[in-house]
Amino acid sequence: MTYTPEELNAIADAPMTIGMAVAMADMGIISTAIEAVALTKEIVGAGKKYPSNSIVQAAFSEEILSSGKIQRKKPDVKAEDIQSGAFVTKAIASVDFAVAAIGSKATPAEITEYKQFIYACAEAVASAAGSGLFGSGDPKISATEASALAKIKAALSI
Repeated sequence: MTYTPEELNAIADAPMTIGMAVAMADMGIISTAIEAVALTKEIVGAGKKYPSNSIVQAAFSEEILSSGKIQRKKPDVKAEDIQSGAFVTKAIASVDFAVAAIGSKATPAEITEYKQFIYACAEAVASAAGSGLFGSGDPKISATEASALAKIKAALSI
């Protein structure tokens, strides 16, 4: 399928924004860096992990990622949105926007798999670092991250 540049950007932004929302739910200098690496690995590996998904291939194939065709925009993040949990809600809205952009250009199974990919990004971030020195402590998923994951999973209907 062919997507417009705006649609591709929406498709690409959704997992990034969701991952950032989970990372910001329980921020720490070291743990946030570890979580950013985990998110990057999920996104860079998406093309290989979902080789038959036209949505993922359109936005996350190695060719697309290295081409510069997708212009990621910096999300509008305010401290009060992080503290109140509103950023998670905004991230979920970005997923809704991406799914709307996909429209009928993909099968329902591909859309479900794309949503599973988005959730995998959120889960990878939440599981990447725990509390304590250098993010090495347990539990890996904090209560605020677990709450964000639950909201995201419910919104994705997966």
